[in-house]
Amino acid sequence: MEMVTVVPRQRLEGLELLGGPTVPLHPPHRASLPLWLALLLKRQRRANILPPPWFHPTALTSILDIERNKTDQFSPPPPLPPPATGEATTSPPFLLSSTADAPDGALPYHWLELGEILLDAAPDDVVDPDTVRRLMRDLREIRMAKIRAGVVVLDGSGMVGLKGVGGMEVGEGRAFISGVVDGLRKIGTSREQALREREVEEGDDAYDPVENGDEMDL
Repeated sequence: MEMVTVVPRQRLEGLELLGGPTVPLHPPHRASLPLWLALLLKRQRRANILPPPWFHPTALTSILDIERNKTDQFSPPPPLPPPATGEATTSPPFLLSSTADAPDGALPYHWLELGEILLDAAPDDVVDPDTVRRLMRDLREIRMAKIRAGVVVLDGSGMVGLKGVGGMEVGEGRAFISGVVDGLRKIGTSREQALREREVEEGDDAYDPVENGDEMDL
């Protein structure tokens, strides 16, 4: 479903796909294609993949600075486009956030997956791939640390803000967050049970059969 920009090396007529037809390719004009098709053409040496602006070392460095400075939130996601008349509003992950026209200061929903794919399948199309790989690793570590730190507020019936978090990050943090939530739920249940038992014991101790005329004749 993710769209990327390619620079074709050969002419190719449009293809009829389930999601709709693709645009004809005419070198050297850029075109947007589904990621899977772009990877296929890349392997066949029929096109180069143009990385999105946010995948440039300068842009990733700026995003990393934001992540480090804002310890209680994540870098903002790409802005939503205004809805067209009579059409539903597009939301992540169905945004053109990985094409050449995407903003350079925002990580899209599939930033981690797409970055790993491009570094693996098209490193020659990436500017300074070694630096990009290091920045991607740093971003992943600092953002996962924020997710784990945010779980602390759950003990106070708070919420973990996940605005700007990507799909793979949600998947990686789900097991950790679910485990913490289950643990807090069990602790809460134990506290409630202990409170009920204490109230019952205090109620029994406060009841005096002599004062209440319930003393039995022996």
